Amino acid sequence: MNQFSKRLNVSSGAPWEPLVGYCRAVRIGNHVWVSGTTATDANGKVVGEGDAGAQMRYALEIIGRALKEAGADFGDVVRTRTFVTDISQWEAIGRAHGEVFADVRPAATMVEVSRLIDPAHMIEIEVDAFVGG
Repeated sequence: MNQFSKRLNVSSGAPWEPLVGYCRAVRIGNHVWVSGTTATDANGKVVGEGDAGAQMRYALEIIGRALKEAGADFGDVVRTRTFVTDISQWEAIGRAHGEVFADVRPAATMVEVSRLIDPAHMIEIEVDAFVGG
């Protein structure tokens, strides 16, 4: 039995995780699920305000740290789901996604939503990973 046979919860330390009842990522066995992630720094400030590509890059940095803590990396990602508030920004968002996933090429979805929790958030992305696949 390896260290990941049981549930591993990865916390980002955000104060709202215990309040809302979630964590940044969960690993069970070879599967890792990363919660919807926005471009929000440790102080709760939106990073890259007004720049969808910058927001995507920052959110992916956060996701990369969560994957690492769960014993995974971007190469293990099999699925991404990106929620955007302005689909006309798809190219900037897609380029930032491609900077990380061009060689991995996970199944991916991008959909426009009416809004995210903070009006300054332009993107939110979640990923699923399978380690050792």
